[in-house]
Amino acid sequence: MSTPPRPHRRLLTTLGSVTAAAALALGVSTMTPADAHHAQPPGPVHAGSEYGWGKPQANYKFVGHLPRSQWRVKGPGAVRNQHGMLTLNTADHGTVSARQVTGGHEVGRWEIRLRSRQYGSGHHAYRVMTELVPAGDRKQYCGAKNVALETYAPHHHSVTHYIRSRPDHRYRMHQRIGLHDDQWHTFAVEVTHRRISWFVDAHVVSTEKRKDALTGTRFAVKFTMQGVHHARMNKSRMQMDWLRYWNLSRKDSKSTRAPSPQPGTYRDAC
Repeated sequence: MSTPPRPHRRLLTTLGSVTAAAALALGVSTMTPADAHHAQPPGPVHAGSEYGWGKPQANYKFVGHLPRSQWRVKGPGAVRNQHGMLTLNTADHGTVSARQVTGGHEVGRWEIRLRSRQYGSGHHAYRVMTELVPAGDRKQYCGAKNVALETYAPHHHSVTHYIRSRPDHRYRMHQRIGLHDDQWHTFAVEVTHRRISWFVDAHVVSTEKRKDALTGTRFAVKFTMQGVHHARMNKSRMQMDWLRYWNLSRKDSKSTRAPSPQPGTYRDAC
């Protein structure tokens, strides 16, 4: 004959069921704290404010006409300032990009606030990319010296960042976040003479210290909607409402300790 449940156990079970039901009814998330960091659109808090970088030395707000003296545009589609945002609208084929016209910086901190949207489906998805690339007329080496703040496909569930160095080194990390249409995120990278750290929505997610990852290149920012060669693409857009640069005059107010990206090989270097 089974023993009847004790009253306090019945009470705990009932309370647990009521709590779970209430959470479902109210839409309360049961995700872990690590996932919750990236659940909501970022507000005024970003890596620059969270890590005490101070006033940025450059602050692009993308208001008014897009100055072609500051941005080099390439590829099919339309690139312009729209409602206070730098907007890259794709065609249904090809790759469109906007690259900073600048002498660049070897070290510093770069951060953007970004959203994207995909129109329709049934064809190939564009990749939404923000990279640091060799500035000015420096040789590009087919991307072998690039540092990605982020690269992802719309509607997917993770973002990738990487650093490449010659001859064929690549260090890469994936971070799970929501990537719905018009969902805002902030992405940042900090490059020093000793390390590179990446930040997603004001949280450090990885830090790389291996010497062969540090190229000493002077960088410019490049925004890209990357298509598949000779393929029909889903029309899409990426929009940035600001881009900021800080030098290293202020120390980070928080630790940048984080997992290291995974080493690999970049096979498209030239």
